[in-house]
Amino acid sequence: MKKNQFGERLLGLIVAAIVLHLVWFLASILLNQSMLPTPQVVYANFPKLMEKEIEVHFLVSLGRVLAGMSIALILGFALGLLMGSFKTLNKLFDPLLYLTYPIPKMAMLPIVMLLFGLGDASKIIMIVLIVFPQVVLAVRDAVRNIPGHYYDIYRSIRATKIQQFVHITLPASMYAILSTSRISLGTAISILFFTENYGTEYGMGYYIMDAWMRLDYPSMYGAILLLSLMGFVLFLVIDFIGWLAMKWERV
Repeated sequence: MKKNQFGERLLGLIVAAIVLHLVWFLASILLNQSMLPTPQVVYANFPKLMEKEIEVHFLVSLGRVLAGMSIALILGFALGLLMGSFKTLNKLFDPLLYLTYPIPKMAMLPIVMLLFGLGDASKIIMIVLIVFPQVVLAVRDAVRNIPGHYYDIYRSIRATKIQQFVHITLPASMYAILSTSRISLGTAISILFFTENYGTEYGMGYYIMDAWMRLDYPSMYGAILLLSLMGFVLFLVIDFIGWLAMKWERV
């Protein structure tokens, strides 16, 4: 990313944050109720969050998100490449994906918890179940949509299969997996929030709902801000990985 683009994006983020906080402040003043405290009250309550070990809950949730996203991206990327490259494998797995993809994954939460328990495994598996099909389909379609004459050009100069993969297939699939990662990240965090309300005493979802039930609204909003910050930082990490991996985008 060029310096002027970085500066414009940074300025846009600062302006957006200011606008959101201004809307939040005005809404809290107009409502004038404890259920919507002002930003100042929420930020002043942050030291109390640390006393309640909010960092432990944050790290537990972060670990679950990273584990679930990593497994889904690795497995989905591999299967998507295979399905996009080999018609036989695509014919084998395509009906299965299209049959299971529309099934609401949250409806499978009781089954997953029965089979894998109430610990980290069930929460990670739920993230994988939701993100994995998205990655497979995105990568598969990206590989299948590569124009055939691209490969013809490389074959004419006697490029090996590996060289064709590195210079044609991989770049095309990288766009797909990065775009899907950005979209799936928000979904993964939402699913994690929901699953952390069952069978656990650690995690941001548990902390937020516990604060809500105790009517501790400053702590609730503070935890929501930290969970949002987690998603934002992970989003930036995905962008940075894309910047590192796709060198051609820096020109």
